[in-house]
Amino acid sequence: MALPATYTTGQRIWHWVLWAIVVAILLFLVLPVLVIVPLSFSAGSFLTFPLPGLSFQWYEELFSSGPWRLSFRNSMVVALATTVLASTLGTLAAMGLNRADFPAKSLVMALLISPIVVPIIIVAVGVYFFYAPLGLTGSLLGLTLAHTVLAVPFVFITVSATLAGFDHNLVRAAASLGAPPLVTFRRVVLPTIAPGVISGAIFAFVISFDEVVVALFLTGPGERTLPRQMFVGIRENISPVIAAAATLLILLSILLMATTEILRRRSARLHGRE
Repeated sequence: MALPATYTTGQRIWHWVLWAIVVAILLFLVLPVLVIVPLSFSAGSFLTFPLPGLSFQWYEELFSSGPWRLSFRNSMVVALATTVLASTLGTLAAMGLNRADFPAKSLVMALLISPIVVPIIIVAVGVYFFYAPLGLTGSLLGLTLAHTVLAVPFVFITVSATLAGFDHNLVRAAASLGAPPLVTFRRVVLPTIAPGVISGAIFAFVISFDEVVVALFLTGPGERTLPRQMFVGIRENISPVIAAAATLLILLSILLMATTEILRRRSARLHGRE
């Protein structure tokens, strides 16, 4: 990267020192995660370095073992259902509060994002005691509703940020041309705020798919999610199949982060910031 010719020697040295610090911090954060990847290809029966050999046996076990397949299916079902519910509720809440103006608006917004602030263990205990009399413990429905509560604030925040640059004159223009509210939303509002909605949906999916604390309180052996299965596997039998599952989660996270960045750039272009 070429530096401006006006930089002094001291400024050039400081520039490269800052770059070295940034790279060192990134390596410190990323390397402990990436070390899991080679372990998932180990031919041994334990998580050890150096690797005794390379093998795909743990990926085969991940996709062929009954408990692992069941946990993956449960995670997908819960995460997809949570994504739909949280995206719908978060988008509606953001649109409603964006147009509303009442004295308790700040309080309502604080309540909507409060699940982000409250420690997850407190949420898990509270949900458990709330669900117990209702018979929702040990069910995927109860877990989906709990994950929806955790995910709605992220959808609300991303959609609210998108609506901050939305021109409401477009809605008035559509109404003046005779478009019903639903048509206006589908053809005018939704295409404009779609990057924020999709980004929020991605956050909701990741939060639900990776969540383990609430799942430990609310699910039984038949409703185990993938993170809970990994947690139980670490506690009972440290097998490289856990590294294989973690590697797939890492790949999924990278794909979702890339998608989020693409959507952010698209949103910036729509609002004339790039």
